[in-house]
Amino acid sequence: MKEHMKDFLHFLIVEKGLADNTIAAYRRDLVHYTDYLEKVEQLTINNVKRVHILHFLEQLKEQGKSSKTIARHISTIRSWHHFLIQDRVTDHDPTHHIETPKSGRSLPKVLSMDETEALLSASDVSTPLGMRDKAMMELMYASGLRVSELTSLNKEDVHLMMGFVRCTGKGDKERIVPTGRHALEAMERYLQHGRPELVSKKHSDDALFLNHYGKRLTRQGFWKIIKALAKKATIEKEMTPHTLRHSFATHLLENGADLRAVQEMLGHADISTTQIYTHVTKTRLKDVYSKFHPRA
Repeated sequence: MKEHMKDFLHFLIVEKGLADNTIAAYRRDLVHYTDYLEKVEQLTINNVKRVHILHFLEQLKEQGKSSKTIARHISTIRSWHHFLIQDRVTDHDPTHHIETPKSGRSLPKVLSMDETEALLSASDVSTPLGMRDKAMMELMYASGLRVSELTSLNKEDVHLMMGFVRCTGKGDKERIVPTGRHALEAMERYLQHGRPELVSKKHSDDALFLNHYGKRLTRQGFWKIIKALAKKATIEKEMTPHTLRHSFATHLLENGADLRAVQEMLGHADISTTQIYTHVTKTRLKDVYSKFHPRA
């Protein structure tokens, strides 16, 4: 089964052009699934039946996996078996009539304007690392980048005079995103005074954001930084690398931005993905009403 799995992942990379993170998710799900088939059910690929997949999904449920995680596994398993049929490895589809569990879509966590200001002011800009952190936070909030897009930026992707950044999103799709005055000022300070101090003689890296070794900052590194800054800013909400992206979109819509424009800036292929932020703004309006209306 492992060879068939490798062929499928190669197909996703070459034919579908999926992003590295998406490929990694497919790989994790398939390793989990094929291990179950081989070690628990002791099956070959041609012996897999619908009941075996149902047993696997039941095991996921018993392990406390969310309906969202189970739905993702089903999607991965279905795609793999369809590929095996197309590749003439097998002639039957055991995923037929397996329903995907319905799950309510959770609203993204969003910072208030006061919390945003506190986070953006938390970096110590007297140090090179602080200048970097300030520039990253300002850019994330000003442009709504994904953390993977932020950490993959190179120096030439930032155009300070024109006021935009060029990034590569999901499916290797390139887009141009405008950025604001505060982010541009923080970026200029970092490029002039912060980054030169972080560049290492041992490592020649065109990456925009460097760690203290002079190498490209990783997603995990950014996660630690934003957690530390949130703690310093006394923000009690759970912070993730996506929180500033969510806040960017929600604050734009709250101030009257066009949904299509926000979709384009976020790099969403489907506008239904962007529409989740309209629900967030309605929820926030209800909270304001409940808090301040005398007869709420």
